[in-house]
Amino acid sequence: MTKHLCCTSLAAKATALLALFGGYSACAETPQAHVHEMAHSVMPFEMAKTVHIFRMTESGGVQTVIAKDPAAADQIALIQQHLRHEAERFQHGDYSDPAMLHGASMPGLKEVQAGAARIKVTYAALPSGAALTFETTDLHLLTALHRWFGAQLSEHGADARPE
Repeated sequence: MTKHLCCTSLAAKATALLALFGGYSACAETPQAHVHEMAHSVMPFEMAKTVHIFRMTESGGVQTVIAKDPAAADQIALIQQHLRHEAERFQHGDYSDPAMLHGASMPGLKEVQAGAARIKVTYAALPSGAALTFETTDLHLLTALHRWFGAQLSEHGADARPE
């Protein structure tokens, strides 16, 4: 028992020292910092040059991504390309991009993936970006969509806003 307490004490001290000197910097990272750091691996456009807008509706929600500069044709084209591709993937239950960016345990994600056949996903090009509309008549999936939107809104930080 004394040996166990001694080892536990040593482990606690080592953990404290590593945390103090930056050995756990990845653990201290905020979800918003993680999303900004990893966004380029999932989205072809620059997060800092765009805004994600999340609007929850009675039948699901609308996710809109627009360029901060309406004249940024390169960013607008990349937004439209990405959301068109994501709409196709989401319609088939492939939510691997949000899972990679936000984590597989993201609120609502597993339910949305499993219920993809009961969620209609529609793509729309906009003058300054694009939008995805998610619609369902299943109340369980509606709740999951709202939880998923809320998690994205929170984790995108300053580059996102509700509508």
